[in-house]
Amino acid sequence: MHGTFPLQPGAACAAAPARASLAEAHRTVPVPRGPGGFWKKLAAFSGPGYLVAVGYMDPGNWATDLAGGAAFGYALLSAVLLSSLMAMLLQALSARLGIVTGLDLAQACAQRYPRPVRLGLWLLCELAIIACDCAELLGTAIALQLLFGLPLPLGIGLTLVDVVLMLALQKRGFRALEAFILALMGVIAACFALELLLARPAPAAILAGLVPQAGLVRDPGQLYLAIGILGATVMPHNLYLHSALVQTRRFARDEPGRRAAITLATIDSSVALTLAALVNAAILILAAAAFHAGGHAGVTEIGQAYHLLTPLLGASAAGLAFAVALLAAGQNATVTGTLAGQIVMEGFTGLAVPAWARRLVTRALAIVPAAVIASLAGGGGATRLLILTQVVLSLQLPFAVVPLVRITADPAVMGRFAVRGWLKASAWLVATAVIALNLVLLASLA
Repeated sequence: MHGTFPLQPGAACAAAPARASLAEAHRTVPVPRGPGGFWKKLAAFSGPGYLVAVGYMDPGNWATDLAGGAAFGYALLSAVLLSSLMAMLLQALSARLGIVTGLDLAQACAQRYPRPVRLGLWLLCELAIIACDCAELLGTAIALQLLFGLPLPLGIGLTLVDVVLMLALQKRGFRALEAFILALMGVIAACFALELLLARPAPAAILAGLVPQAGLVRDPGQLYLAIGILGATVMPHNLYLHSALVQTRRFARDEPGRRAAITLATIDSSVALTLAALVNAAILILAAAAFHAGGHAGVTEIGQAYHLLTPLLGASAAGLAFAVALLAAGQNATVTGTLAGQIVMEGFTGLAVPAWARRLVTRALAIVPAAVIASLAGGGGATRLLILTQVVLSLQLPFAVVPLVRITADPAVMGRFAVRGWLKASAWLVATAVIALNLVLLASLA
């Protein structure tokens, strides 16, 4: 199919979609025009990166980071670092796509690929969203159990209230939603700052852990958790999400306006993902300092970690801060799952499904396996399911990364904004690394 992208500088692609991405919030946030005022423009553009970043510090990250730190000390810090750098590059490409073409990644794939391919991409992305939602509701349920003693199945059932919360926030405008997310991110960061002050990790060991070691690939246990960290950090549906979120900004649609918007969006997402990387690193460092170094390398459950933190760190606030941060992380990640689900379904199918209906269906599909596991296996089974969901996300990742890199590197679509040179080479290197790691994982599980 040939034609033009809406308001895009390239020459070849299909017709514009009937509905703008996130139509209810499309171009609702003004960006100052004219020369100067860089900081005001950056402030106006700040927000989408933080909505994306919350998906990089959800309960699935907690499970993989805690298990990795407890079992292998600081060794998997390198996996956190490399995954975060990959995420920054890929999210920058996602933002570029949305700004230049006026399409989100789902719409671009729907217009570029034949029906069987786009149907497969849609179904795989839906699976990734369900896996992510499963991690979010499990994390929230575990936090409710730790804080209030609620049984896991009851806590899982209460996560349906998230639907009402998200709808209420969206009705108050996109800036209110972003402010809520930023506030919860601040709570998470503050809680882990306190945890690290109490844990007193070794700086030299932290620096050594940032350097990749051969054991990362040779040891099946390390590899499994490293790929879980990758899946929890570089989340496939976030690539669809970011390409839509940047379109909530009302920037100039000429070439200088797009170029400035790309710069501002890249700064926004890079700063937000740096914060997410620090939180993920803090979780792993906490586990390494409190559990691995303390002879508790077998800690694999979030509940275990909560109950051990107070006696190991000698402060009653340690466990409380941990549980509060977990609850905040679960609620935060709910927002990205809701929005990503809407974007993916509308972009691939053209169906405009009410947000409440979409959220209920996704959550219902995630509740069933989570409730069964929680009822039969308790907290230990829930934590193992959390880690498995992150590996599932990693296995879905190539099916989002490869189309993103191909489309953003195509001058026929992106015009003079197509990625070239070192940026294009880096993007393909990341895509190749993601595919290779997943093939190694599959071989190790065979």
